[in-house]
Amino acid sequence: MNLNNSSIPANRSTALLTDKYELTMLEAALIDGTAERPATFEVFSRRLPNERRYGVVAGTARVLNAIRDFVFTEDQLADLDFLNADTLEYLRNYRFKGQVDGYREGEIYFPNSPLLTVRGTFAECVILETVILSIMNADSAVASAAARMVTAADGRPIIEMGSRRAHEYAAVTASRAAYLAGFVATSNLEAAYRYGIPASGTSAHAWTLLHINEDGTPNEAAAFKSQIESLGVGTTLLVDTYDITQGVATAIEVAGTELGGVRIDSGDLGVMARKVRKQLDDLNAHNTKIVVSSDLDEFAIAGLRGEPVDVYGVGTSVVNGSGAPTAGLVYKLVEVNGHPVAKRSRNKESHGGAKRAVRTHRDTGTAIEEVVFPFNNDTPDTCKLNVLQLTIPLMRDGEIVPGLPTLEESRDYLAKQLVSLPWEGLALSRDEPVLHTRFSGFPDA
Repeated sequence: MNLNNSSIPANRSTALLTDKYELTMLEAALIDGTAERPATFEVFSRRLPNERRYGVVAGTARVLNAIRDFVFTEDQLADLDFLNADTLEYLRNYRFKGQVDGYREGEIYFPNSPLLTVRGTFAECVILETVILSIMNADSAVASAAARMVTAADGRPIIEMGSRRAHEYAAVTASRAAYLAGFVATSNLEAAYRYGIPASGTSAHAWTLLHINEDGTPNEAAAFKSQIESLGVGTTLLVDTYDITQGVATAIEVAGTELGGVRIDSGDLGVMARKVRKQLDDLNAHNTKIVVSSDLDEFAIAGLRGEPVDVYGVGTSVVNGSGAPTAGLVYKLVEVNGHPVAKRSRNKESHGGAKRAVRTHRDTGTAIEEVVFPFNNDTPDTCKLNVLQLTIPLMRDGEIVPGLPTLEESRDYLAKQLVSLPWEGLALSRDEPVLHTRFSGFPDA
């Protein structure tokens, strides 16, 4: 097991995971003398995609490693022939030496939550925009969708199996984000190796189709028998290659009543789950689980909540964010030389100044609102409400802060934070964010 959180192999640079305009701005800043101005950039979302009630922060650990690995090699510099000698020399010596604070991985967020605050010189911060956003937008989109699916499953396990529906490396990081959100396993072995996620998988339809008689007719029993001999009676048999009812009968005939599970990957899953459960019970296979897959999303999972389904397998919809493939996060300059700066473009307004945030809770643990305030101010008075500090140190002087939460710890943390939302926040329907984000201590607040 390799617990490296980087999205690329070891000893590789992340420095070209960027857009050209970041380096052209750098060169102009070096020329006009603004490169060394103290600056603060912030990652936030103006709105939640698809009118969802909350978002989930994911990719933080990968971002920190990407910043650490943002070092230019000589081969990379040789390819940047549009830059002058002074800029190339700056990049040759580039190491991020600034500070990063933000929401911990697995935190929930809302519009205008200051998810990441990056402080340093303008030059060292501006060139990190793309790599930070590309990681956080993708991972947070998957985690936000996956968390909705976990809620819809109402305690039943979900396995991530979307590798074939994504870029080969995006599939790995999507597996990580889904696991963070509460999925129990992944089919992707690279994700299992890299992040320590439990791996799951048995067979595909090709395995059943492979087993034929000499005359070319199907021999489903031979396929099942071979799988059981290889993986044991606790395995899950795929019973819908031909006829599901016959497939179930054959599965129990071959494996016995202690068969671990059967998987249904087609048809009306609710109807078939009921039929299969009755058939299994009639065959005294009361402990044999029913696993369903086939283009499931949070709405389909919710629709199956009343059916005798034990495990869900989700692929396409989770790796593409279930219709929201990006979280819509932005990275904006909010402070220069201690002065707040803000964009005022229509529908793209932002709030100037470096920020921190807290979330208030009732004694029952239910969250009430998010309060955003100037970074260097004390926490605003929240009367007798309980306060959760959302902004924590992540990097100091370019070094990752030791002791940050592990993937498992972040997974457990998210599960607890979801419980803290008002009940309507877990609804799947489109509506306003479940918590309001209030600005306190700013001149225009």
